[in-house]
Amino acid sequence: MHTTNVSRLVTSKDLNHHGTLFAGQTAMWMVEACFACAAKVNKRTDNILCLNIEGFTFKRPVNNGDVIDIIAYPAYAGRSSLTIVGKIFCEKYGEESLLETAVTFVIIDENGNPTPHGIVVERPEDPIMQAFWDKCDRKRKQRNK
Repeated sequence: MHTTNVSRLVTSKDLNHHGTLFAGQTAMWMVEACFACAAKVNKRTDNILCLNIEGFTFKRPVNNGDVIDIIAYPAYAGRSSLTIVGKIFCEKYGEESLLETAVTFVIIDENGNPTPHGIVVERPEDPIMQAFWDKCDRKRKQRNK
């Protein structure tokens, strides 16, 4: 499985008016890490578009000087879509993730239309990820009705 790991140092320019990590900066870092993971799986960058960012809820604050780790991995592949799960961790909080999200990308052809990619993501063994995989599969089947 292709996994992308990115570390970021949170500096004063990344903070909001409360002195904690700005959500917009976090979203940019998360989508970038998930895109890098999708590009590794797809073996191209020029035909990938971000389609959806799901569930972006902060569990704990991140402060100036903290180092965050973003881990991204493929969680589901549709006919032309690829969903990457991203998780952010901060050492001061141990093994608990601060934020988890799923970013869905679509693979497009030269005309900008969704195109089959042939990528296979196996149904995971982890029960939590199985539930997520099943949810993605139900959404795909509803769209294709």
